Amino acid sequence: MEKTYSVVIHPSDNGIDSIKIMKDYLKSKIGWFNSCNSVAHITICEFTIEELQLNIYTQKLLKTCDAFTPFQVNLNHFSSFENSGAFFIAPTEDSKNNLKPIMKKIHETLKSLKLKKSDEPHLSIGRRLTPENLKIASELFTTIDIGFLCSEIVLREFDPIKKQFFVIDTFPFGNNPQPELIQGSLF
Repeated sequence: MEKTYSVVIHPSDNGIDSIKIMKDYLKSKIGWFNSCNSVAHITICEFTIEELQLNIYTQKLLKTCDAFTPFQVNLNHFSSFENSGAFFIAPTEDSKNNLKPIMKKIHETLKSLKLKKSDEPHLSIGRRLTPENLKIASELFTTIDIGFLCSEIVLREFDPIKKQFFVIDTFPFGNNPQPELIQGSLF
């Protein structure tokens, strides 16, 4: 049976709780909105495959994540993608520069799949908001400072009944960098 999965980075439990409070507050002001009930995360990618194939990709993710070194992520300002109606918390420039190679490597690891990729690290508060609701969100939330140690990647499965993703696996960063193979010349 085909199922939909997503690969994400979760902030700390405190960060998840803080963002839930923000989402609930926004919901109290504008009503239901896309992602109002989703657990805080930074999306790396999403894909749909046969459930029987999943083990192949979990092994690849495990190997890839073993090479990553944990690092601090700081999210310090709000922004939006007005074309898609997304209101989100954005990382500092340093955090963005640390997140992008991780995201790119996960995309490469899963490149044989048809991926719905995220190339711009961000933590969504709301998605598909109307221009009016984007304005309300940007007026409600003006300052933010959330930090966490990024030390694992999370694999989630979509529950079509609850219309939410739930965690099915985590892949810790092993701090075991793999040597890059360098093409040499014999002459």
